[in-house]
Amino acid sequence: MAAPALTGCFRNKKLQELRMSRLPAPLDRLSFPVIGSPLFIISTPSLVIEQCKAGVVGPMPALNARTTAQLEDSLAEITETLTAYNGANPDNLAAPFAINQIVHKSNDRLEKDMDLCIKYKVPIIITSLGAREDIYAAAHSYGGVVLHDVINNMFARKAIEKGADGLIAVASGAGGHAGVKSPFALIQEIRQWFDGPVALSGSIATGRAILAAQVMGADFAYIGSAFIASEEANAVEAYKQCIVECTSDDIVYSNLFTGVHGNYLKPSIVAAGLDPNNLGQSDPSKMNFGGNTTKAWKDIWGAGQGIGSISKVQKASEYIYQLKREYAEAKKRLSAVPA
Repeated sequence: MAAPALTGCFRNKKLQELRMSRLPAPLDRLSFPVIGSPLFIISTPSLVIEQCKAGVVGPMPALNARTTAQLEDSLAEITETLTAYNGANPDNLAAPFAINQIVHKSNDRLEKDMDLCIKYKVPIIITSLGAREDIYAAAHSYGGVVLHDVINNMFARKAIEKGADGLIAVASGAGGHAGVKSPFALIQEIRQWFDGPVALSGSIATGRAILAAQVMGADFAYIGSAFIASEEANAVEAYKQCIVECTSDDIVYSNLFTGVHGNYLKPSIVAAGLDPNNLGQSDPSKMNFGGNTTKAWKDIWGAGQGIGSISKVQKASEYIYQLKREYAEAKKRLSAVPA
């Protein structure tokens, strides 16, 4: 006999249980489906802390700390502050934080930085530019969860085969290093074989876009560029104002600056004396994340195509509350659409 069809709120409840059952802790406890994107140079412990307190996973690239010793200071500040916050707010716990590790051969700090992540039991590790089994095993040794960012289905399969717990699908329009795949194509291809945690990155800056990411099959929205315009961001005022004033028409896709294609703000390219319509080419061999290198992102500013909806510089918490309002309104409107 065929099983009876699930209907109404019972069906919705069962679907929710199924969705949550494949999310490992601490991702299964997030009250709001947003993971912040680690912003090179820009993400600071203060930004991470404010994101987490407002219910969003707050991330920071390990290399934002100029030395491994400074990274330990940052990890101590983040963990101690969030522990104190959770103790004072047992009914409104902070979201977990994440550390981004650049898994690239030129990152000569990777092993030492991972040792600190083990010491401080960083809840979420985000890996970029390479998938390594030993890094995943190190995170799993203390119960950490690893999300790996990918720009296509082939890289996604490799990351999961090597031990990553989940994926960040970096679609067309994402800030910084980004792919060219439509989010519709990338998510549907991944979901054909993978039932674990997936975050979608690419032009997401509103509550409506967060809900759209979930409708497409992602568990979380991955938001970065909008936080550049936060008061806590380590960005010069001109960069923040550029985020506020520019739109998707001002985004340039190029591999000149790091050897890997990424999205950048046209005004910063012009200010550097370059013609954004006639940029040269580079290749991945030019990428360097060694401890003494000059950071390409300092003068050439990365940003995604979603910045057109950013209208002001504000506190990270205020922006997150805005996202929550927009998300709730979008869900309400969608529920009113006839089936």
